[in-house]
Amino acid sequence: MAESDPSAAAAEAMTSAPPPIVVGVDLGALFTKITLGLTHDHELVRNAHGGHATPTAVTFPSKSRARLLGEDAAEAGRADGNTVAMLDRLLVDSLKNGWEGGPEDDEEDALAKFRRFELRTSDARDPKVYVPNMEEEYSTTALMAMLLGNVRGNVAATIARLEGDLSADKKTNSNNLRFVFAVPASYPQSARDALTDAAYGASVSGSSVVDSARCLAAVYERKFADAGEEKEKVVLAVEVGHARSSVSVLRKTPRETDEKKEDGAAGDAGGVEVLSTVGSPTLGAGLVDVALYDHFLSAHPSLSHHAELKENSRTAQRLLEGCRKLKHLLSMLPENKVTVENIGKNDTDVNLSCTRETLKQLCEKTVIARLKGMIDTAMKKAGGIEAATIGAVEITGGGTRIPFVQEAVRDAVGKGEDFALSRSLDDTSLAFGASLIGVDDAADVEMMDAERQAGREKLLESELAMSRRDVELRRKDEIRNRIEAHVLELRSARHSKHGSLLPSSDEFASYLDSVDDWLFSEECDDADCAQMEEKWNAVESKTEEMCEEYLAAKRAEAEQMDREMEEASKLAAAEKAANGDDDEEDHDTRRLPTKRRMEIVMKNKNEANELFSGKNYRHAAARYAKALTHCSKLFDLSPDEEKEVKEVKLSLHLNLALAYIKLEKLDNARNSCDEALRLDAANVKALYRRATVSYQKRKFDDATEDLKEAERLAPEDKAVKKLRKLVDGQIAKQKKKEKAMAKKMLDDDIMEERNFFRTVVGAWT
Repeated sequence: MAESDPSAAAAEAMTSAPPPIVVGVDLGALFTKITLGLTHDHELVRNAHGGHATPTAVTFPSKSRARLLGEDAAEAGRADGNTVAMLDRLLVDSLKNGWEGGPEDDEEDALAKFRRFELRTSDARDPKVYVPNMEEEYSTTALMAMLLGNVRGNVAATIARLEGDLSADKKTNSNNLRFVFAVPASYPQSARDALTDAAYGASVSGSSVVDSARCLAAVYERKFADAGEEKEKVVLAVEVGHARSSVSVLRKTPRETDEKKEDGAAGDAGGVEVLSTVGSPTLGAGLVDVALYDHFLSAHPSLSHHAELKENSRTAQRLLEGCRKLKHLLSMLPENKVTVENIGKNDTDVNLSCTRETLKQLCEKTVIARLKGMIDTAMKKAGGIEAATIGAVEITGGGTRIPFVQEAVRDAVGKGEDFALSRSLDDTSLAFGASLIGVDDAADVEMMDAERQAGREKLLESELAMSRRDVELRRKDEIRNRIEAHVLELRSARHSKHGSLLPSSDEFASYLDSVDDWLFSEECDDADCAQMEEKWNAVESKTEEMCEEYLAAKRAEAEQMDREMEEASKLAAAEKAANGDDDEEDHDTRRLPTKRRMEIVMKNKNEANELFSGKNYRHAAARYAKALTHCSKLFDLSPDEEKEVKEVKLSLHLNLALAYIKLEKLDNARNSCDEALRLDAANVKALYRRATVSYQKRKFDDATEDLKEAERLAPEDKAVKKLRKLVDGQIAKQKKKEKAMAKKMLDDDIMEERNFFRTVVGAWT
């Protein structure tokens, strides 16, 4: 038998290996956007909550809780020193290299003063952030690795969804992922290295960094390759994000067909090249928020008592968030106002109003003049092109939605109001472009010194350990929530159908109180999963013994309901088969009249209500979701019809939220509450249900905020009052526990000082 050739076997193995999965990543100051590469048709990666963007932030709730990464991190307005946000701006030297010819302060970050976390820059090679809840420092590279680990998980989940394999998220090989980061051309090499190191720490071994201008050029070429243009075209691309901006001059060369070639050679494929690019690491829409903040703080009479307000205080955060909302509203209307709660004297609410013209004047120097200067510099760097030669202007990024920004772009290129600014490059273009460019094979064979490689390995080891810790703590939280939900159910069951069967003795109430106290004790905090399971089994066994009659009645009722639902399901299936009706998948793309479409919506809603009444929550949720899908297919609505549809959608989101709460899908429930509040910000039910979700997730501050608003809107609502009492009780227990821990730490410190003193005295005697 002939011996096999090892080199041939290796070559065969390489050819049979699956192609790498390219992942384009656009790290924004507020949100990170991710797209898959060609292998998955450049699908946009959703986060765990279903959103198309992932917050660029990490939260550390406590030593006994898992990290909250990306979409789970605390919102900016509610964050404290334990939430680290805008991670891309913390990497070493990431704010250096302001645009040539720009102002000297282009590297000064006006948003930095609003940070609530503590950034320590004593180590110039890798700044650190101190996290009070963990009593530890974390390097900015390690924090970025945490976020990218979450991104990797979302990528795996998206691949699983696309491939129809729900277990694929566990099987996706990290070694087969290739992250491509879109960064400004001004990003220094030190920051680029930190980014690829962070990817390695997140178990993504292959990664590279490309300039954002190249990404925009790749997307423009992809979208307009077959535009049929016969002449060369110069395109100005302006991107204004929350904290960064860039201006690029692109040149699109038309395809040259074989017929046009005189020498008979093959036609030129054409393409889009980058002639110049200019970037600012600090110019962005966030400066508009700061301009409004400074304006109101100095001119608003209701804020005169805040003469020395610290920017990182909770009050300042509320004011800044109000300014951000007002900015968005002024992008839609020439004049508007917002109400910001608890920032006036004695925690009163304050109304902030402004006009577009005033906002433009406030931003003339800090935003408008700098953006025009960047455009002028980019045109000069592109060979001194004239404004008249620009064939198209593409604008992208949230900041370009601001009217005076659009006006500044037109002025800079000598165009009037009638000149159309194109949005062909949408907010996902940088991530999309990065996924189009892909990873150069040479990028994976990067030469680096032994010290950097050792640092990478240490980063990887640390992140793997923290990920294992998170898994353990999440499991522990699940058991804790199970115990707490069980106790809460038994407490509230007194007024239910079978409540009379519950024991009425003080012993029962005392036992529930003791379990509640244990959940907030040090013993619970220090328990591992095995001990938590043991506690759950003990609680379940004890309550089974004490509430035997009640639980037996509940089980009998549930079994009867299951039998009835099974019979109803069989009848429904038979009815469908008889009618030839199969609506398991939604293939309905018809442009039906509004009346007919609303009939379908209401049919699904009514069926969902029946299913919900029968406690078939999973199918009820599916029906509510289907009704909402049909709502999205309505078109050309009159004002009255829009009002009717809005009311129906509001009801559907509220019902869907409740169904998800029953199914214990708390993230989905919160999303439904958020959607309901977008439709009606003063809806008490939505606030109450979102507070219920926050309570069950032990986010008591969030719950309190929603309940305070609900109480303001409906002071007599008994359900709101009852939940507020429960939340306040849990907060009181937390504070009591924190106070006890602080006292214990103080006692330990005193004892340590005494022992030290005794040692010193003993040494002298």
